[in-house]
Amino acid sequence: MEIDIGIAEDQRKEIAEGLSRVLADTYTLYLKTHNYHWNVTGPLFNTLHLMFEAQYNELALAVDEVAERIRALGFPAPGTYAAYAQLSAIKEEEGVPAAEQMIKNLVEGHETLVRTARSVFPAADDANDEPTADLLTQRMQSSEKTAWMLRSMLG
Repeated sequence: MEIDIGIAEDQRKEIAEGLSRVLADTYTLYLKTHNYHWNVTGPLFNTLHLMFEAQYNELALAVDEVAERIRALGFPAPGTYAAYAQLSAIKEEEGVPAAEQMIKNLVEGHETLVRTARSVFPAADDANDEPTADLLTQRMQSSEKTAWMLRSMLG
């Protein structure tokens, strides 16, 4: 069936492409955070282990919300590591950094995600796509708060 939600197909496609980048950043950040949860060591182990767990759980829920919005717009959601590697502005890293570097890397990741989400707003605004704008606002708010909390741990 044709989709008739008051947003033209070309606009829906542009928004879905932007959301695919948000999805890739979110998934990559989820994976990085989960990795850090498993591998963090040092005097802040318990604090960071628990904090990272809460963060990756939030990101896991966000992945589903973003993917489902892409589908509601009528396009397939990317779902492979290869696709995420191409689409994400957040890069994977080799090895296990020290706890303080983990925190810095996650701050950078959340700030990158915020910039990616912000870049999709013009397309959503032009199409009067309030559901996407709302989703982007929620993602930005969550990542900005997480970045602030992590940054606060660095002194």
